[in-house]
Amino acid sequence: MEGCCATAAVIQYPKLRDTPWKWFAFYVIFIFLSELFSDQCLAYFPLFRQYYFAYFGIPSEFLFLFWLYGYESLKLKKLFWICAIAYLASFIPHLLLFGQLHIIYSINYTVGNLLLLLLVIIEFNKQIKTDAILSFKENKMFYINAGVTLFYIGTLPFFSFYGLILKQPAVWNAYYIFFLVANCIMYLLFTASFIWGKPKI
Repeated sequence: MEGCCATAAVIQYPKLRDTPWKWFAFYVIFIFLSELFSDQCLAYFPLFRQYYFAYFGIPSEFLFLFWLYGYESLKLKKLFWICAIAYLASFIPHLLLFGQLHIIYSINYTVGNLLLLLLVIIEFNKQIKTDAILSFKENKMFYINAGVTLFYIGTLPFFSFYGLILKQPAVWNAYYIFFLVANCIMYLLFTASFIWGKPKI
């Protein structure tokens, strides 16, 4: 799904080149290449792979989404900086208290998701209160917001309470399947944003 989305981004790039949406195209291409690099190269270096995602891969995703929502879509530049600084600061207590940073189920991942939840709510509220809701099929942020809500917000309990859920195999298996399906749907929605979304909507 990531490869499909990255391909759509490359195909649609000429239409996005002179708009801020070109950065979203670069973002999905970066995600695909990052996962490909991890699968093909870092699989032989599990420790480096963990640090790569914990300190570069996942933070890059959150920081970009904060920028896309706060800086670009909502035009709330101060909110973007508050989210970015709060997220980066959340690495500090985790490292001081636990010493080791897991790739996903960590304090900073939970903080990032909660900040993203705030931005998602504000974005939905903006779409509902303006005429943008009437042309949602052409609104790129509608597809992106739906995808982010399903995956990031939908899987927040899974990773926030990972240790507890892991003790319940049936619950863990069901949530893991949801995680995989939600990830695929999110990238399908991102792909839809490239195909049907209009840069100026």
